[in-house]
Amino acid sequence: MEAAVKAKPSAKPSGSNPKNILPPWAQWSVNIVFILYSLLCVIPIVLLVMVSFSNEEAVLREGYRFIPTAFDTSAYNFLFEDFRQVARSYGITITVTVVGTVLSMIMVAMYAYPISRRDFPHARFFTFIVFFTMLFGGGLVPWYLVYVQLLHLKDTLWVLIMPLLIPAFWVLVTRTFFATSVPSAVLESARIDGAGEIRIFFQIVMPLSLPVLATVALFQTITYWNDWFLSLVFITKNENVSIQYLMYKTMQNVQYLAQNSQAMQALMQAGAYIRFPAETMRMAMAIVGIGPIVLAYPFFQKYFIKGLTVGAVKG
Repeated sequence: MEAAVKAKPSAKPSGSNPKNILPPWAQWSVNIVFILYSLLCVIPIVLLVMVSFSNEEAVLREGYRFIPTAFDTSAYNFLFEDFRQVARSYGITITVTVVGTVLSMIMVAMYAYPISRRDFPHARFFTFIVFFTMLFGGGLVPWYLVYVQLLHLKDTLWVLIMPLLIPAFWVLVTRTFFATSVPSAVLESARIDGAGEIRIFFQIVMPLSLPVLATVALFQTITYWNDWFLSLVFITKNENVSIQYLMYKTMQNVQYLAQNSQAMQALMQAGAYIRFPAETMRMAMAIVGIGPIVLAYPFFQKYFIKGLTVGAVKG
């Protein structure tokens, strides 16, 4: 009996299965691939920064270089000549992005939660409505008339927020997350303890849904920050335009003056002709347009992958 016990092989600890461990050469290969991919993402941004601080004549003569042959800040000097307008547009964009992202996250969750409940009798109807908006739209003219003549939001900050407030795709993603990842037993237990629907939603469902909410917040932050079309359509006053539209309008004006010989001659005759740093200013505008948005991803990275996969794949 003792010999049989001694001959029995010792059990391997769970989690040490060698089949799940990559050999060293494979781990190095994966690391190298991701390092190269990261460099491919970072190098263009570095090139943008270097060219934006280059001399315009050197760029036209020698092309884009990672190390400028002549350091020059004329692109930023020209861009920030009207610093008050740039600062105001930055404030508009930051306000719209923060308020729009928070409201969008709340509204998406409040719409997705009821249609994810099996005991809600009209869940299919409201799901069909939000899905229908992904397939069909009323067109640009009715869309414009609703916000201008019906809601009277022209030249206000709300017109930069409301059209992007409830994206149908993220409503469906959040609904799937609620239906598959929020335990119904927890909701039923809270209801038995006397909690109402509002308390269940804000104190139980929302804390359990941080992954998908962070995912929605990240994409909505990028959407609001990069939007320039709403300012083009609805804003006529310069004090309410976003930074993206301001950069777009500045670039359009520079290109028009550079390509229109009559306008350039008129400026020369009036003594107001200056050399526009068109190429370097284009890069400087890209850097200014990126702005604080590059700092947004690290705050959502903890929940990003989990929320994107769990909310979109399951179900």
